[in-house]
Amino acid sequence: MILALHPLRFAQLAACLTVALATLNTARNAITPAPRLGRTLFPGGLAAPTQAAIADPTVMDVIVQRDDTLDHIFRRLQISLSDLADIRALSGVRELLDRLNPGEHLKFLQRNGALVGLDRHVSMTQKLEVRRTTDGFQANVIARSVQTQVTVAHAVIESSLFESANAAGLSDSSVLKLAKILGSDIDFVLGLRAGDELTVEYQRLSQNDQYVKDGEILAVRFINQGHEYVALRYVGPDGTAGYYSPDGHSMQKAFLRAPLEFRRISSGFSLARRHPILNIIRAHQGTDYAAPMGTPVYAAGSGRIIFRGVKGGYGNAIEIDHGNGIVTVYGHMSRFAPLRTGAHVQQGETIGYVGMTGLATGPHLHFEFHMNGRFVDPQKVKLPDAGPIDPSLRADFERTSAPLLQALNGAVRAPALTQ
Repeated sequence: MILALHPLRFAQLAACLTVALATLNTARNAITPAPRLGRTLFPGGLAAPTQAAIADPTVMDVIVQRDDTLDHIFRRLQISLSDLADIRALSGVRELLDRLNPGEHLKFLQRNGALVGLDRHVSMTQKLEVRRTTDGFQANVIARSVQTQVTVAHAVIESSLFESANAAGLSDSSVLKLAKILGSDIDFVLGLRAGDELTVEYQRLSQNDQYVKDGEILAVRFINQGHEYVALRYVGPDGTAGYYSPDGHSMQKAFLRAPLEFRRISSGFSLARRHPILNIIRAHQGTDYAAPMGTPVYAAGSGRIIFRGVKGGYGNAIEIDHGNGIVTVYGHMSRFAPLRTGAHVQQGETIGYVGMTGLATGPHLHFEFHMNGRFVDPQKVKLPDAGPIDPSLRADFERTSAPLLQALNGAVRAPALTQ
């Protein structure tokens, strides 16, 4: 059947078809064919890596070992030695990197196996940062701020100097400093008694409000067996620091009573002692200082080495002539410092290292003190003074020491005021 359309209706239908065809042609011309890819950019539906993931290097923290050098460390980490050469060639960097200390931390930054950075804490106040740039390596020394707080600690010894001092806030390193300052006057191993008192004014160092370590001991009062000893730190115009009594006499004697940093003595001076190896009674004319293997041994005083080698039951031994008829002997050492017979040494200079050579059952230092050919007890012999403060500095010393004495006196009186 043929349908008849009204003329007006037909005109409307024709107009709609015309608009539809025009729209279709416009859409076809706007479409751009997609390019054909030869590979998938992110297979498996993985997201594109972020810029941070690309930029962040791998960080390796390296603890320096004994006898380590940067060359050894670079070889161990399989880092290009040409990078090391480029870094050491930077102005001023070689001096900041060549002397490494066992136990310190170095930070290496790598990206895709290549070195991009190296950090070293040169000191408590300086940090060396080396970074790879488009122009090669560049180095900067970053200042690290340190906050110093002066405080006073007071302790009464009950059973152990270390325990009592630690309870009062002092670190072990400060206790060892204290023993070194007063070590010529007080026998810190055999002479301490329950009830002895110490008062110490010292520095506490922190960074970013976090305690780091104790600083210098500024003043100390120690009451040992009823005798009072006071030491005040004084820094002269030339920057040299020393400890003096309130009347200006140096606390440093011409000899160290203990030629190493010690925590306990395993055998005191005795004229009748059963030898642990020979199992017979023999005079033990000296003192044995028990210490870990490898602990540095110091020259007790300035002098000249008159013997260096193996000496019977002493094992590896050194003898030093200090003049005025005084000779000191050091035995059982594991090895010697690079010094020869005839060499002159200064007080506190390292001459060897604790060991157990010769007739020794464990690592320790055997120390003897001879005066005019006779053995004397190194713990009890009266040691010569190192001399008083220079008269020209006396007024400055009294001016700077006055507040230190005031702090010590205030700390002693404070407990009584609060009771």
